[in-house]
Amino acid sequence: MNSPDSQSTHSSTGPDDGSISTFSTDYFESKWYAAHTNPRHEKSVLQLMEQNQIDCFLPLYTSVRRWKDRRKRLSLPLFPGYIFVRIALKDKLSALRIPGVVQLVSFQGKPAPLPEGEIEALRNGLRANMGAEPHPYLKIGKRVRVNNGPLCGVEGVLERRKDKCRVVLSIHLIQRSVAVEVDEGDIELAH
Repeated sequence: MNSPDSQSTHSSTGPDDGSISTFSTDYFESKWYAAHTNPRHEKSVLQLMEQNQIDCFLPLYTSVRRWKDRRKRLSLPLFPGYIFVRIALKDKLSALRIPGVVQLVSFQGKPAPLPEGEIEALRNGLRANMGAEPHPYLKIGKRVRVNNGPLCGVEGVLERRKDKCRVVLSIHLIQRSVAVEVDEGDIELAH
């Protein structure tokens, strides 16, 4: 038989225990998130989000595609498979219910907010026609190959110093290395 004391013990672990206070302000504050989309659905997801009054951003770039008989300028997603949404986590279902949205990019099961400054810098740069185009993600410490200029064909390790892109070239025989500044557009991942 349950005593009144055992019932109160149960209710203290239930939904009436004030657990809403465990939500952080992130739950109610609008932040930018990356929404993963089905392949080639970014533009239709953008239209549906705008129709549902969800703040979103799809960075596009212009590419000229050539066929045998013609050339055509296309607006393509800068980050294929992703659209950025500005929502509070409490409203994430409104974004996830949009056809074509797969999920919000998450770490350890929680949607990961993007730095506000990075999204704003990207928006400002695209408004100013900075000429952006997709580029393979180059992680510091990864092996890269220089594909242009006097060092064309040389491989090294990517590093950054004071906002400059540098490639560390090593001569293994004499166990010496040199760091050379290169234009980020002149390097690619080594295979």
